[in-house]
Amino acid sequence: MIGAGRTLRAMLCRPGLARMFVALGLTGVALSAPPLCEHAAAADAYPSQSIRIVTPLAAGAASDVALRILADKLSERFGVPVIVQNQPGAGGVTAGRMVTTAPPNGYTIAWAGNNNAIGVSLFREAPDPRQEMKAIVGVSEFAYIFVVGAASPHKSLKEWVSAARAKPGIMSVGTSSAGTTNYLAALLFKSVQKLDFTVVPYRGPTELSVALLRNDVDLVINAYGGLRSAIEAKQVRALAVTSAARVPELPDVPTMAEAGVPDFEVTSWNALYGPKDMPQDAADTLARATTEILKRPEVIAKYATIGFVAQPLAADALAQRMRSDIERWARVIGEAHISKQ
Repeated sequence: MIGAGRTLRAMLCRPGLARMFVALGLTGVALSAPPLCEHAAAADAYPSQSIRIVTPLAAGAASDVALRILADKLSERFGVPVIVQNQPGAGGVTAGRMVTTAPPNGYTIAWAGNNNAIGVSLFREAPDPRQEMKAIVGVSEFAYIFVVGAASPHKSLKEWVSAARAKPGIMSVGTSSAGTTNYLAALLFKSVQKLDFTVVPYRGPTELSVALLRNDVDLVINAYGGLRSAIEAKQVRALAVTSAARVPELPDVPTMAEAGVPDFEVTSWNALYGPKDMPQDAADTLARATTEILKRPEVIAKYATIGFVAQPLAADALAQRMRSDIERWARVIGEAHISKQ
């Protein structure tokens, strides 16, 4: 019935329709049309049309799964389609620019996070979230896992590090595409451990997992969601998680500190950002709905299956985290002597 009401209002408010009513002798209807249209404008509060959420990640990535869980729930909540648009490549620059150049009406939203913080220092054309985007709400957080193939001779991270030291420049580590958090995590690992190995970026989680199973790389750093099936099938061996505490889904896998790499903590996060001039009421509406959804037990459970923590974060705290991470990854990129692309 709600949809029918909106359709009726839309028909009555079409340009020139009141004049047609006059021509047909329906003067009373014609006179009532303007106030009805004014009421329709007030009734059609945000969102009154489909929302597009643009992600720089390939379909099937753990963060893509997390986004789709949220998008489905938002669609149910608002009664409008919430569409996920995958726009991988170019270090997330293309996806970011699709949002910053979109009409700032709240209907094109970014699935943002660490990648955006990294991109500021790594890519010349990357949008700066501090100046070009509006923080809406934090959504989730997750750790990465260091894994080797099941046939690997290395039973622990210490053993892998020892082997890398013994064969400088020979071993390799697979990650997602250049500019992603796990790519930078590999560079940070290389720096803090003073190791010489090759970081090999792959376009998506499937290619990354296949590379490890084919022994094209000696170690992979990826989110649990992208490795879960391989871990459960015992095709790979998890050596360490990058969070401060162990991951509940992998209670036997040590943290990096427990595995012999102190002062190494890398967690990634996701959030909703909009164009800089997005209406505040639209941002508030999205934030309230998202926060409520992330507190639902079934959503918390779904996130846990991919190694994610549903973690709503208010806009001010989210903006501060983005600023902090931009500064942190700028230091990592500078120390790794990576030129801006």
